Amino acid sequence: MKIAILDDYHGVAADYADWASLGPQATVQVFREYLPDGPGRIAALQPFDVIVIMRERTPFPAELINALPALKLLVTTGLRNNAIDMEACKARGIVVSGAPGAPNAVNATAELSWALILALFKNLCTENQNMRQGQWQTGMPLPLKGKRLGVIGLGKLGSAVARVGRAFDMDVVAWSPNLTPERAEQGGARYAGKQELFATSDVVSVHLILSASTRHVVDAASIAAMKPTAFFVNTSRAGLVDQDALMDALRNGRLAGAGLDVFPAEPLPPDDPVRQLRNVVLTPHLGYVSEDNFKAFYANALEAIKAWGAGSPLRVL
Repeated sequence: MKIAILDDYHGVAADYADWASLGPQATVQVFREYLPDGPGRIAALQPFDVIVIMRERTPFPAELINALPALKLLVTTGLRNNAIDMEACKARGIVVSGAPGAPNAVNATAELSWALILALFKNLCTENQNMRQGQWQTGMPLPLKGKRLGVIGLGKLGSAVARVGRAFDMDVVAWSPNLTPERAEQGGARYAGKQELFATSDVVSVHLILSASTRHVVDAASIAAMKPTAFFVNTSRAGLVDQDALMDALRNGRLAGAGLDVFPAEPLPPDDPVRQLRNVVLTPHLGYVSEDNFKAFYANALEAIKAWGAGSPLRVL
């Protein structure tokens, strides 16, 4: 059994699961660096009959799947991966198994959302840089108390973000395509229509699952409705947002700033223009990254491989 583990950016996969327990008949190769799309990726992956992928870091479209004749099992961390062509896997008879993370993963993402919000309101990145250059008090921090927090999507993650907003004495409102006033109240927020939320919030934070129905749910009209003093935070998926409209608003001062953890292309290319925007706080898709979560990911991936090898696949997607 030849097993590839992809996109181990932190170099922890070998230590976070007992791969040796697969026995001498299994060989495991870990790829730390992202394999760029193209012939090189295909050539690197062709020898493997089992591939473990980290979330949606490396997409598996039909073209790649059909170019890997040895592939029999694809294990994805998490229990959902929109970057896998499931129909192509089914047609090839490739089993796709999920490997869930830690139960507290939602907390880690909510914490990062608040790290970005606080960095924006308190101008932390600029002040840190200016301090290192010998300057002192170059900006005016903004208070959170009394400001309006707009939460797009009030599931487990959005509700966790809303709770912290209330702790800061913010006015918390929420909207999503299927949210009702009653469910908003249960999630710790007041329901607001989409237009009202974008037009009146001092910071908007997005917490939706990307699907055909939610793609570009934050459209150009929504961004145009925001106050020029408002901030925008996205720790969910870049596809939820009209990126051209967002970048245009940030470049031209129609938004005060943004905190972004997700991008249309990941890893973010070194020359991407967003890296040059001084009013944007950038993090490299860290929302789900934690020791507990990755240990659970890799342990459950190992379990899935063993179960498949024994003829009883687990968590088949």
